Amino acid sequence: MRMEEQIAVAVEVDEAPEEGVALGAPWFVILFNDEIHSFDEVVLQVMKATGCSMRRAASLTLKAHNSGQAGVYSGDIGECVRVQAVLSEIALRTELRG
Repeated sequence: MRMEEQIAVAVEVDEAPEEGVALGAPWFVILFNDEIHSFDEVVLQVMKATGCSMRRAASLTLKAHNSGQAGVYSGDIGECVRVQAVLSEIALRTELRG
C-alpha cells in the first residue's frame, strides 16, 4: 500500500491529495507513536484537538501506536494547523501533509 493510501484510509477519505496541492485542498495531520505519554493522555488530547469521540480517538491512538503513525485529521490548512497546535500542547509529535 502506498503512503498516500495509508493516510487516506487513516482519515477516512476516498482520495489522497496529489503532491503540490493548493493551500485550500485537503491537508492531513499525522500523529506519530509516542513512548512518553500514556495511552489515555494521547486519547484525551486527540479528542480535544479534533472533537472526535473517545472511541475514535482511541482507535487513532492505537493505530499510531501499532503502525508508528496515524492520520488523525484532514481539512483545510488553517484547521490542520489548529489541530496540530492542540496536539503540540503536550509535546506530541505531529506532521502536516498536503
